[in-house]
Amino acid sequence: MEQMAMAISVPSEDFTRLWMDTSYEREIGIFRNKEANFEHICYRLGVPVDYTQIKLAAQISSDVTKRLMKPRTDALEVISQIRSEGYKTGIISNCASDVPSIWEGTPLVPLIDVAIFSCVVGLAKPAPDIYHLTTEKLAVEPRSCLYIGDGASHELEGASQVGMHAILIQVPDAEVNNPYRNTAEEWDGPVITSLTGVLALVP
Repeated sequence: MEQMAMAISVPSEDFTRLWMDTSYEREIGIFRNKEANFEHICYRLGVPVDYTQIKLAAQISSDVTKRLMKPRTDALEVISQIRSEGYKTGIISNCASDVPSIWEGTPLVPLIDVAIFSCVVGLAKPAPDIYHLTTEKLAVEPRSCLYIGDGASHELEGASQVGMHAILIQVPDAEVNNPYRNTAEEWDGPVITSLTGVLALVP
């Protein structure tokens, strides 16, 4: 946050507040790209728009996103095994406009049958329609789905409400002070500590 704020020459505290306040607009594609989001923040703060600075801020943001999209250490092996047993796979991501293009360069692409990005479909978790859209594309019923997530955006509650079997993944070294995620204490459903734990949950 501080690096992006510095890039567009705005106070870090003000930038962080507005960045968080506009997260929903990023997620459902109201901002066509990160640059548009930074431009909006500049206008809100009465700061002159410098497109060179905005491009730098967008690059900082995308670099962070690329690092965050690195698969978990056991992801490729676990998903490959699940698929080899005949199960379909899908991903639902609340994300900004840069994620779909970054996604195409990840090793997960050939292992995921359906990838739903909120910024593309104009829906975000925990809205029921985004889960139903995914199951429709997978041609499966929600009640036949395991939904594994770290609890961000109330995703587990949303999955449960449409009939999916929701499971919290909370790895030991995960960020624990994230107010947007469930903790094991807050979630009253099943909890796994690694993706490998999924293998014990499928027949």
